[in-house]
Amino acid sequence: MTPLVHRARMGWKDVLMKRRRFITLSPLIAVGGLVGHSLGRSLFRRAGKNSPHLETASPQHDSDHQPIVRWSRSIPVRYEADIAVIGGGIAGVSAACSAARSGAKVVLVERFAITGGNSTTAGVASFCGETAGQGEVFDEIVADLERFRAIVPYRPFPVGGSRVFDHEILAIVLQELTLRRGIKLLLHTRFVDVRVVQSRIQECLLCGKSGLEALRAKQFIDCSGEADLTRAANFQTIKGRPEDGLQLPMSIMFFVRHVQKSERRAQLPSGWLDPVRTKDQLPMTSLWPNGPGSTALKVKVPMFDSTETESLTAAEIRGRRRMMEVLDYYQRVEGKSWILDHCSPQIGIREGCRIVGDYVLTVDDLRAGKRFDDGVARGVYYLDAHKPDDEKRTYVIQTEKPKRSWHEGLEVPPYQIPLRALIVKDASNLMAAGRCFSADQLALSSARVTTSSSMMGQAAGITAALCVQKNCDPRVLDPEEVKKTVVERGGRLEV
Repeated sequence: MTPLVHRARMGWKDVLMKRRRFITLSPLIAVGGLVGHSLGRSLFRRAGKNSPHLETASPQHDSDHQPIVRWSRSIPVRYEADIAVIGGGIAGVSAACSAARSGAKVVLVERFAITGGNSTTAGVASFCGETAGQGEVFDEIVADLERFRAIVPYRPFPVGGSRVFDHEILAIVLQELTLRRGIKLLLHTRFVDVRVVQSRIQECLLCGKSGLEALRAKQFIDCSGEADLTRAANFQTIKGRPEDGLQLPMSIMFFVRHVQKSERRAQLPSGWLDPVRTKDQLPMTSLWPNGPGSTALKVKVPMFDSTETESLTAAEIRGRRRMMEVLDYYQRVEGKSWILDHCSPQIGIREGCRIVGDYVLTVDDLRAGKRFDDGVARGVYYLDAHKPDDEKRTYVIQTEKPKRSWHEGLEVPPYQIPLRALIVKDASNLMAAGRCFSADQLALSSARVTTSSSMMGQAAGITAALCVQKNCDPRVLDPEEVKKTVVERGGRLEV
């Protein structure tokens, strides 16, 4: 039987009336009497027979003096697993697949229709850094792309700084990989909140088309990109640069088809938006091949916060406006025979919230090529930190001499990422991998790329599975066991 399935039986009119009262009372909603990262740690609780229940009399206010409504209901525990992975980007897929290979029962939760995160949904179809020696999960991803003839040939880093691939094919590759591994995949499913008891996450609350449901697990891995699970549980997070909190800028990806000159036209109607008229007005725009007769364009979109609802909304709006303004320049000024094919459904995010882990990886660690006793992943990519307060091709780290390449002066030697940077401080059974791991902003600018994110995810999945086997938590596990498994599965850790 599914636990916590007792609900009050109501007619539709009763439910609708209650919801109307509930919605009109306040824009800020508390479920189960507590809001996860606003008012407490648990968003849901066991309710009585009269659930859902609304406390509508004498509304209270939160610390910002916004009215709140307390609402409680019984939520069914629909899924139970050894390991729950929240977020199906490259880090999340790698975590889930490595845990499943170790014999764990895994549930992978993804809010979009496909896994892959920035690499698929955001259209950022390029693996940056070293694509060999990242471990068996990433090796299998690349091998499958090669079978589809959907990735450019391998060249070792730094001779080959990146490998362009077909992001639509990658979505299929990742889907089939998770299914082969026996992972329970939940698409179109959003993480909502968690229930925490004495630093241990018991369940997380999900919402898909079946409504609110709970997922119970022994170990949790936050691969949400914005540390959503960690924030909801009220554990420490950081974001942005120290002086003003500005995050690394986002980018919008769009794709054009090449057409005959006779079909060439400018698509932006006269009087719309603020079209770019000269080359020096262009924001940072990167172009790369997108298969026969197509080009991919990436446009920098700075000064927005990916962890704030209205700011992320504004970023998406700004991104699509800039897309049309930049496209108009190439069509009208440069006379390109391009027609808009499509824009990625989500803006590309470089930085959201990051966990505060048992260790915070720093840019000095990277510059020193630091090796750690608990090093479980490896990075090699440049300090790719674009300035967050302008839209030009500018970098946080400035060099005095003229550059022969964009990355001159931004190189770092190979470095390790310690297991402690994946373990959420003060949490018993929560880790994080991908761009929300524990690092300062400049260290993140290198380690966030898909190759090292996959290695982090693989290490987190191996760690979580070992914890389930040994009935312990990540902090007390011997990291040598994790390192041994990483190496056995093809991961290169030498620096």
